Amino acid sequence: MSTPQPGILADVPPLSRYLEFTRIRDTDPRPALTALAAGPVDESVVIGLGAGLVMGLGGAVQGLRHFPALTGPGVEVPSTQADLWVWVRGTDRGVITHRGRAVEALLKDAFARVRLVDGFKYDISRDLSGFEDGTENPKGDKAAEAAIATGRGAGLDGSSFVAAQQWAHNLTHMESLSQKERDDIVGRHQDTNEEFDEAPDSAHVKRTAQESFEPVAFVVRRSMPWADASGEGLMFVAFGHSFDAYEAQMRRMTGLEDGIVDGLFRYSRPISGSFFWCPPVLDGHLDLSAMGV
Repeated sequence: MSTPQPGILADVPPLSRYLEFTRIRDTDPRPALTALAAGPVDESVVIGLGAGLVMGLGGAVQGLRHFPALTGPGVEVPSTQADLWVWVRGTDRGVITHRGRAVEALLKDAFARVRLVDGFKYDISRDLSGFEDGTENPKGDKAAEAAIATGRGAGLDGSSFVAAQQWAHNLTHMESLSQKERDDIVGRHQDTNEEFDEAPDSAHVKRTAQESFEPVAFVVRRSMPWADASGEGLMFVAFGHSFDAYEAQMRRMTGLEDGIVDGLFRYSRPISGSFFWCPPVLDGHLDLSAMGV
């Protein structure tokens, strides 16, 4: 019986590395994918496949699609759709670095790396803005219900759909704002993490309140901060049993639903965006039977 990749529902690790790859033209990706699937899949790694790769292999995964580029009032959400996503998780940066290099070596004949982001846990899973991230995540059975596909059949049950976005923060601008302005952007008091009703309609918690959508739009967030020579921000990662909940939230955030743009855009912007299907695990290895691999 297939089960979800363990890292999907596991807690956010202290450290991680996010890798995105595109398929090299005129190569056969099957040997590389077969080698990838032969390795153990435990809490230390999560693997996702893009729609183009799946379709190119003759696979059919209902609901799998490319990440949509969105334009709202004064804001842009880009699509940088990749073919393969690997999230390496752990506690030691050296181990993660070597694991990531091993993955790249395994894939090098058919895939080229196009993005590498190192993530880290900040305090109690805070964003670099200082606000706690993932407060409204469903827990336990509700998390599995939100993140894991069921009733789809062999090779599909136990899979998940993930949205991966790199957001770049302008922390200098954010830090120039008063504490009240910062709290109003998020809709929570930073010192207590409590929501407050008098926050403006643009507050992030009001824009993304999962119960306020029809149908409800629950996702399981596993986001982590990043910081390197290019800047700082958040690697946003959200798992769902489909992409529908994520898309509903993002459309509202960009003002496409009612013209109100999420306050987060005052100091942050997405610079990447991809959708991936995370196959289930069978006997400790990726189950790629839905693609005939």
